[in-house]
Amino acid sequence: MSDTPSTAALMFIAHRAAESRIFEALRAAGYDDLTMAQCRIAQRLRPDGIRLTELAEQAGVTKQTTGALVDELERAGYVARRPDPADARARLVTLSARGRRLCAAAAAELADVEAEWRDHLGADAFDAMRDGLVALREITDPYR
Repeated sequence: MSDTPSTAALMFIAHRAAESRIFEALRAAGYDDLTMAQCRIAQRLRPDGIRLTELAEQAGVTKQTTGALVDELERAGYVARRPDPADARARLVTLSARGRRLCAAAAAELADVEAEWRDHLGADAFDAMRDGLVALREITDPYR
């Protein structure tokens, strides 16, 4: 058995480090009313909105858990629910103005994280890693 973690574990470690850093940056920027679980739901929102059932499926949690997290995000002013134009019975979860500012702050911190990774690995190695991960989406990401 190798002392080096598996490739999947290494990807998870890097993801977790980035996620934690973004979460802490958001808290420092005044978004201190969020939990990590709420952030994991919020990062799956799309500009045109998403149905709760699809959000739950993508997050890998129950519809009830997703509904409770979205309720919390809505009370805090990060999201809103609106009718789905494709189905009058359904509702879409969309980002509010505050939610869009939150996402912009998260994106800025993510850009800083990726810039540090690029500096650490070198541009060629970073680009090769990213290209490889993009290619893996073909067989790993059902939501691509």
